Amino acid sequence: MKKPKKILNDPRRATAEMMEGLILAYDGRVAQVEGHGALYRTDMPQTKVALLVGGGSGHEPIFGGFIGKNLADGAACGEVFTSPSPQTICEAARAIHRGKGVVFVYGNYSGDTMNFDMAAEMLAEEGIDTRTIRVRDDVAVASRAQVDDRRGIAGDVFVIKIAGGAAAELDDLNEVERVTRKAEANTCSMGVAVAPGSLPESGQLTFELGDDEIEIGMGAHGEKGVKRQKMAPADEITDQMMAPILADLPFSQGDEVALLINNLGATTMFELLIVNRRVRQVLASEGIKVHRSFVGSWLTSQEMAGFSISLMKLDSELKHYLDLPSASFGFTSL
Repeated sequence: MKKPKKILNDPRRATAEMMEGLILAYDGRVAQVEGHGALYRTDMPQTKVALLVGGGSGHEPIFGGFIGKNLADGAACGEVFTSPSPQTICEAARAIHRGKGVVFVYGNYSGDTMNFDMAAEMLAEEGIDTRTIRVRDDVAVASRAQVDDRRGIAGDVFVIKIAGGAAAELDDLNEVERVTRKAEANTCSMGVAVAPGSLPESGQLTFELGDDEIEIGMGAHGEKGVKRQKMAPADEITDQMMAPILADLPFSQGDEVALLINNLGATTMFELLIVNRRVRQVLASEGIKVHRSFVGSWLTSQEMAGFSISLMKLDSELKHYLDLPSASFGFTSL
């Protein structure tokens, strides 16, 4: 399989140059702590519970692209597919702390967990209270009984959206944590890959897949899925993904959900909308109502081809925070 062409300068400086371009795209609404991948809002209120998100770069627009009104107040960004360091996390948290504590939201990966936990201990010594919500939405990895073994994939989008709204409206760290945990517990996802991405610095493919093969349940970095099989029609692939998602909570007749169909990098909107059509057919047949739909690119993996499906089961509280208008470089919801 040929290495993909990438539009770069010095591959060793690709992340730094990407981050510079991202900050410029915010037109002054976001700044960076010098020497760190720590980004923060420049228009934050003087008093609020702060929301910090983060993880490895290479998944743009998440995480640095989710800073803004009713979303994150800051982001801690590592190198491509690499956790931010505890020092970077601390710098980002200090930049956004407004005296009410900081909520951490990030995907459930071992490096992120270790470094965010270390940062939380360091910040506690400075008197900064933090709370951690790890997104564990990937139903392909483990059963709900072993939810701590699950990866965080595009369900991050829903959890950040809810957490951002709660942090904007609620004045209590415990309450923001409670609402965010509810959002995380009610979010389920699964992905499929049809072609690999590559690492900007080396050009190496993130995994190998035959020209006529796909992998159901593959993770955002190319982690092993649940089944490798021959390419199939869009409806068949979608049905294979929807079955374990619907069985997970489980979702049932009369439920109301938010739906997110996420492009992993190189899949066209044309294809995503065909998938959306089938997902809506499946949900309708199950008597499940879609309150809001989101179709686009939010958690990518360079030029990996494929998509993921996420559902969040809603109640009146989650619906309220989901519906709050939000604006950022990577996610705007009216």
